Amino acid sequence: MRVIVFGTGAIGGAVAAALARSGADVTAIARGTQLDAIRERGLRLRTPEMDEVIQFDVVGSPEEAKIGPDDAILLTMKGQHTQAALEQLRDAGATTQPIFCLQNGVANEGKALRLFPNVHGVTVIMPTTFVTAGEVVVEASPAFGIFYTGRYPGGAGPEDEALASILSAANIACFPRENVMASKYGKLILNLGNILGAALGPGADVGSLRSDLRAEAEAVFRAVGIEWEEVGADHPDRKTYLRPGSVPGFKGVGTSTAQSLVRGTGSLETDWLNGEVSLLGRLHGIATPANDACTRIGARMVREGLKPGDLTLDDLMREVAS
Repeated sequence: MRVIVFGTGAIGGAVAAALARSGADVTAIARGTQLDAIRERGLRLRTPEMDEVIQFDVVGSPEEAKIGPDDAILLTMKGQHTQAALEQLRDAGATTQPIFCLQNGVANEGKALRLFPNVHGVTVIMPTTFVTAGEVVVEASPAFGIFYTGRYPGGAGPEDEALASILSAANIACFPRENVMASKYGKLILNLGNILGAALGPGADVGSLRSDLRAEAEAVFRAVGIEWEEVGADHPDRKTYLRPGSVPGFKGVGTSTAQSLVRGTGSLETDWLNGEVSLLGRLHGIATPANDACTRIGARMVREGLKPGDLTLDDLMREVAS
């Protein structure tokens, strides 16, 4: 089975490098300076325990990947880029190949299922940074990350078993789940705070906002009947497979949202994180003022070209109250 990794940012880059390092057959689809850097010199993978430059096949589009019937396709782009990626895959001839959504949020799977019949959700727990072309940093050991995979909307089968096997051989602890979306909703709750660190800077005082965001999400999930699994620091798999660790010579910039601001990508995934809670709240008549405010903050930061730490807690609280 060849694995096509569509997107080589923090998660996609780390996954592609880990697979190639383990001897798996992998092709990555990249763009821009990241594509150029990997083509020229490979991808540097840095962790608390290693620092290696890894070579693997990389192309600039799904058409160039020449998708075959036995390939598995891993989506690793941000949620705001999913629709365009799916259309590119369809145009490149993808049909019934398994499509795995290694993405934050819970909306990507539904988008994929509209176009393709064989869709799988993957919960990704992997503290990874991408701010420099040609390099990704994983701040954890002994495993690079913990993944849960399952068919969307439910169930698990041989394709999930196959992905779990190949990822586990690449030092990414991966486990099939019959209800993978429960862990994805649990991860969504954790990701609601991404915009706070992006707005205020790493380690800044966020007041009650983090707990407010979580409380709104839980209230909406309960009202709608959505099941979620806690996947935070106290999860037993984290204690077994994923210990936070510093990488020599590296200073992180914060969450994936903060990384997007640092790189100046021109978009954030906040609408697919906090915006998911806002959507559910509006559909079911439940107020979600903190999450609503965070989507507006994310849009403002992109619009005004702001960087992590450019806003204050008072700025955010005024937005919530508006």
